[in-house]
Amino acid sequence: MRTHKIATLALAVSAAFSSSVLAQEAASTEKKEASLEQITVTAQKRTQSIQEVPISVATLSGEKFESLFSGGEDILALAVRVPGLYAESSNGRVAPRFYIRGLGNTDFDLAASQPVSIIMDEVVMENVVLKSFPLFDVQQVEVLRGPQGTLFGRNTTAGIIKFDTVKPTQDVEGYAKAGFGSYGTMNFEGAISGGLTDDLSARLSLLSQERDDYIDNAFTGENDAIGGYDEKAYRLQLLWEPSADFSALLNVHGRELEGTASIFRANVFTKGSNELNANYDRETVYYDGDLQGDGIDNNPQEYDGFGASLKLEYDMDEVTFTSISAIETADGSSLGDVDGGYFIDTNSDGVAEETGPGFIPFSAVTQDNLNDLEQYTQEFRFASNTTDALNWQLGAFYYDASFNVTSIDGYYGATTVFHENQTWAVFGQTSYQVNEKLNVTGGIRYTHDSKSLVVGDQNLNGFALVTGDALIQDYDDIDVDDGQTSFELSANYRVTDDMSVFARYANGFRAQTIQGRDVAFEGSPSVADAETINSFEVGIKSDLFDDSLRLNAAAFYYTVDDMQFSAIGGGNNFTALVNADKGEAYGFEVDAQWLATDELTFTAGYSYNHTEIKDDSLTVSPCGTSPAFGSTGNCTVTDPRPDGFVASIDGNPFPQAPESIFNFTARYTIPMGDDGEFFVFTDWAFQGETNIFLYEAVEFTTDDNFEGGLRIGYENFAHNYTVALFGRNITDEDNVKGAIDFNNLTGIVNEPRVWGVEFKYTYY
Repeated sequence: MRTHKIATLALAVSAAFSSSVLAQEAASTEKKEASLEQITVTAQKRTQSIQEVPISVATLSGEKFESLFSGGEDILALAVRVPGLYAESSNGRVAPRFYIRGLGNTDFDLAASQPVSIIMDEVVMENVVLKSFPLFDVQQVEVLRGPQGTLFGRNTTAGIIKFDTVKPTQDVEGYAKAGFGSYGTMNFEGAISGGLTDDLSARLSLLSQERDDYIDNAFTGENDAIGGYDEKAYRLQLLWEPSADFSALLNVHGRELEGTASIFRANVFTKGSNELNANYDRETVYYDGDLQGDGIDNNPQEYDGFGASLKLEYDMDEVTFTSISAIETADGSSLGDVDGGYFIDTNSDGVAEETGPGFIPFSAVTQDNLNDLEQYTQEFRFASNTTDALNWQLGAFYYDASFNVTSIDGYYGATTVFHENQTWAVFGQTSYQVNEKLNVTGGIRYTHDSKSLVVGDQNLNGFALVTGDALIQDYDDIDVDDGQTSFELSANYRVTDDMSVFARYANGFRAQTIQGRDVAFEGSPSVADAETINSFEVGIKSDLFDDSLRLNAAAFYYTVDDMQFSAIGGGNNFTALVNADKGEAYGFEVDAQWLATDELTFTAGYSYNHTEIKDDSLTVSPCGTSPAFGSTGNCTVTDPRPDGFVASIDGNPFPQAPESIFNFTARYTIPMGDDGEFFVFTDWAFQGETNIFLYEAVEFTTDDNFEGGLRIGYENFAHNYTVALFGRNITDEDNVKGAIDFNNLTGIVNEPRVWGVEFKYTYY
């Protein structure tokens, strides 16, 4: 069993390091002076100690963060690296989908909404493409678990992932990093910061990530046809500080991505089993996708993005005024050979003469183009700036976004839909230090959200028109709006100087959603009403044994009313929005960090999530079910099927919600002279049972997925350089991350093992 395998690996690492601990402790009886670094977060839009914030928060920074991305990974590398956090995608390096405490959204459309908000340098990245901006020169990542509607607004019912990059400094500093790995992987990253004048400082950060195509297309006989990418990104920040009470920070950033979309692999499951079968070969696919009639496409992907923000801060003695203005833009396209294989119809009568791997009933290739995405945000807030017992902040927020999506299908043709979204909100939060031990916090926010969808051009395929499957249709414009209030109340009680407990109740909502992708397949747009969440949690935070052990834990329970789901699949592969009556979940998280000695540090985290859909009338069409053709689908559905076709999902877990997550790191150092050290760093992550879709099927349930990383190197403190050997997915696990369920048993797997070397030079 894989559980035994990961347990054995973890125990072996622990035993090896523990023997060193015992030896060193036996050799010295002196009191240990080393202590864990104090961590500050801005979870409540103030700088606070992580141990004082009444929220379940986890952070990533430093070597742990850098190691995750050493092999050229994108933002999905964060999945299961924090208890309660998961991420996946069927759109390659763009449009990631995030889940916190089991709550997320499996919708693959470029207009999908998510209950996990991504905040980069205090700017919300709402569209799924914006959420994928490359991560580099990052100061810290904060994962805020549970609803954050008071300070961060709608669509934060699950939580927030907050990224803060390194800011400009007057002193000259920076770094340069180069990495080379398997499959022609090359990573170059660097930054330089310094003062341009006495009042103006700047920081320029650059990233370049490349990987060669390494997957052969056996259908065309082309070697190294697919799988690579070329990603470039930059960030320029200018910080103007003309006086002690005023600052202005300009952030300009952009990206260019050219590469491969997701790799779909046909019939890699055998009916009745979730194990990868003989059709699966990591470095081979069989693609015949030819959307434009000009040759096999091999799943290309291209995206460009540009953004800028301006943060103004003015300290007015006891009150600080903050203004954050931002614009984000993006354009791009992704094409997918969705069936994951080939379909040969030599007679052009729609009947397959040959398919592979396995049986594929019809060819399916689609392309989605995101055009003219523009997002504008503006936030104003006033916050108290005193040491008084009462602290407060008041603010207002405005959001305006528009874009259009063109979906192109090889059979139906092309359809364009136009989306617009406007939001405004006012909010306030206050905290009061009742006495030296007890602090209470309360907050409230009113949000008004409106969305619209307009169906544009329908350039339908002539063949679909001839067969009668495609019709020019007149769709009514859709306009929806809603206003809701979110609120929270929390208390933090300091039991001792080293331990505190907290309790929190939070309410929030995910705004109503419009889904227009079905228009491309002769379906009607669908609308989901807003969902609301009520969440309760209690927790403990502690720094123990002379600040050498940090142990934080939280238990939670939440219910979601009118829970939004995306019912994806069926014989037509529709993507329809539905509201379930209720969703319910409970569980806990534990985050631990232990400085065993000056040379040895461990971190570990564990989360358990029990999620359940509660709606005894909600059904979906599973795995290619088509009543018109009498097909009950390609997979082994274990749910009740009232009419023999649809599946009842009442009582099922939420999709893509791992029941358990475990992660573990260890770092051991050996001094090398007076100026350097040799180090070994390893990290492991385990993902428990996960249901991929709304319905339950034997083939589409994963369990015991894990990955490990290794980093061995030398760091020189006198000359500020590090050289290291790194490995990602070092045991070369083939983990199923997703599936396409409408016309065959198609799977999506994780990235391959990558070995490489990395050099980093830091200057001050």
